[in-house]
Amino acid sequence: MQKEVNINDLWERITKDSDSKSFEVFFHELNPRLVKFCTMYVQYQQVAEEIVSDVFVKCWMDRVKMQDVQKPETYLFIAVKNHALNYNKRFSSVQLVNLDDHEGGTQLMTSASPEMELEKKELLFRMDQAISSLPRQCSIIFRLVKENGMKYKEVAEILNISPRTVHTQMLRAMKKMTVAMEPYLKKAARQAPGSTADSIVTALLTIWIFMGN
Repeated sequence: MQKEVNINDLWERITKDSDSKSFEVFFHELNPRLVKFCTMYVQYQQVAEEIVSDVFVKCWMDRVKMQDVQKPETYLFIAVKNHALNYNKRFSSVQLVNLDDHEGGTQLMTSASPEMELEKKELLFRMDQAISSLPRQCSIIFRLVKENGMKYKEVAEILNISPRTVHTQMLRAMKKMTVAMEPYLKKAARQAPGSTADSIVTALLTIWIFMGN
């Protein structure tokens, strides 16, 4: 909740006072998540970065006209989505790509051994594959809720669907994720050597906390 208040405060200073320092903070706060979101629609991260950059530039150029925007974060997500869809109309090859979590992605823990590190990376890789294998809208909804911490109502606004649809898609995603991940979770648990068993269990629990419930 505090984060939303800060974003709105920054937005007010940007649109009413043309405060460039506030815009810089605003950019660094939202840019990584917007780029990650955009890569769910376009094929290359570089393209996503350019699209997001264009949206931010337009926001700054039109800042005075945008004083009435009440939810700047939602507004930017919608703008990025629309730009990405327009990009896709111009280029025929479009696919959902796996997201790179090297910056601020889901972190499990510091592993105690190379073996544990490999187990952790494999589980994260399999989980990302499972998410990416979901139908595109379902995958996007899952990531917005679980990775961005958005409420169903916010996701509904961004994707122009009903909160009920978001809820239904999340239930479908959770069921498919459970089926997809179960073999790997069981395998990791069976293979855990005595000294690292607790670490493996901690990793598995962290994954399931990330996935919900």
